[in-house]
Amino acid sequence: MDIAKHVFQLHWVDVSTGEIVNTQLKRAAFLEHFANREPCLIGMEACGGTQHWARRLMEMGHQVKLMPAKFVKT
Repeated sequence: MDIAKHVFQLHWVDVSTGEIVNTQLKRAAFLEHFANREPCLIGMEACGGTQHWARRLMEMGHQVKLMPAKFVKT
């Protein structure tokens, strides 16, 4: 997941089909999107706002891994 000011970019692999999915979410819809999903592993580039979003996602039961920027390919 790539966190920006207004739009978040999500990438994931659909386990059932193997399809790679790429979508954008506006900030207002971000938590609602994950509230309606089964708990999963979420990788995020560590930056200023990441800690806040990671805590909120973990409250929903998701596992969050923060990655240093040098290891994230955009």
